[in-house]
Amino acid sequence: MVKPQSGAQPRPRRVLLKLSGESLQDRVVGRCISPVVLEEIVGQIARAHSEGVEIALVVGGGNIFRGLSESASGMNRTTADYMGMLATVFNSIALQDALSRAGRAVSLYSALNIEKLAEPVSDRKPVAALERGSVVIFAAGTGNPFFTTDTAAALRAVEIGADILLKATRVDGVYDRDPEEDSDAVLFTEISYLDVIQKGLRLMDLTAVSLCRENALPIGVFNLGGDEAVYRALTGEKVGTIIIEQGGSCGYGNYQ
Repeated sequence: MVKPQSGAQPRPRRVLLKLSGESLQDRVVGRCISPVVLEEIVGQIARAHSEGVEIALVVGGGNIFRGLSESASGMNRTTADYMGMLATVFNSIALQDALSRAGRAVSLYSALNIEKLAEPVSDRKPVAALERGSVVIFAAGTGNPFFTTDTAAALRAVEIGADILLKATRVDGVYDRDPEEDSDAVLFTEISYLDVIQKGLRLMDLTAVSLCRENALPIGVFNLGGDEAVYRALTGEKVGTIIIEQGGSCGYGNYQ
């Protein structure tokens, strides 16, 4: 945990932030990656990092290609999933470049063997990179088909000993039903892993939720589009929904 200034709220030690590929898109002009959106997200990440938070990132590839998308219809599932993994590499390189231009040291690791672009994922190197002050980016999911980038994010968060897994979405958190389809949907500020699984609340892959539950890793789900929401979540402010064991406390920032 980074020592807070007098009167300040406690800040997290280490966080893994999961971004969707779609969060980088410019839907108006049809760009897969919007320079404006990218710079806005990276600016918030860089600010939190400059204040001492150790940050790791996992980004999806849905803005370019998704293994379960309509464009993958009829393809062999394994082939389509590997294409999706490569799409995450595109986005990871874009994040790496933007963070470097923002003055942050960045270490990029890939679950696929592409050593000219990224180091292979290992047990110790990402943690060492975080400890020496680099933002760490994990590309290519788990490196295996049939697993989502949500599950990859949960796996990497557990591996690096993160205090919390944060998932940035386009809604305010976890609802009892889809808020984009039902205006009466109720937002949870806190919910247990088991309730998420039993209610089938699929804002996050249930394999990822189960992995976090098994390792007592809290999950924060928040709206990427909120006012400086990425920075606020990374620095410990309670935004959106926290998923923890029923009756538990995650001991992270203001999430109590």
